[in-house]
Amino acid sequence: MINFYSENDFELEGIQSYEKWVKEVITSEEKKTGEISFIFCDDDYLLEINKKYLDHDTYTDIISFDNSVGNILNGDIFISTQRVEDNAGAYGVTFEEELRRVIIHGVLHLCGYKDKAAEEAELMRAKEDEKMKMFHVEQ
Repeated sequence: MINFYSENDFELEGIQSYEKWVKEVITSEEKKTGEISFIFCDDDYLLEINKKYLDHDTYTDIISFDNSVGNILNGDIFISTQRVEDNAGAYGVTFEEELRRVIIHGVLHLCGYKDKAAEEAELMRAKEDEKMKMFHVEQ
């Protein structure tokens, strides 16, 4: 089950398309969908989570909490829509495109991909690009 919640005034449009896409991405990685919750919030909300649970005093666009069991993906993915908007402007892409990238970034973390080392980050970016293309498949 894929859940979408908002702790700010953001409303995700086309929820069924996102849900279908996330499930297809999970299947493409030979994993199964358990319960995944996306929580949209603002910078301050995510900063508090970053401080409390990760001991980081920095703004970020996404934090993933992985509760997966074996190949069944479960987790909570917190996304700052403020950071997504700022990053979209910085990268010269639409808000929707950056949001999709961040959403799938979180899912890829649940699939086991990391991004701390340069090689890991390179693979993560390639996987993001691959999975982003799946969103545009006729639905």
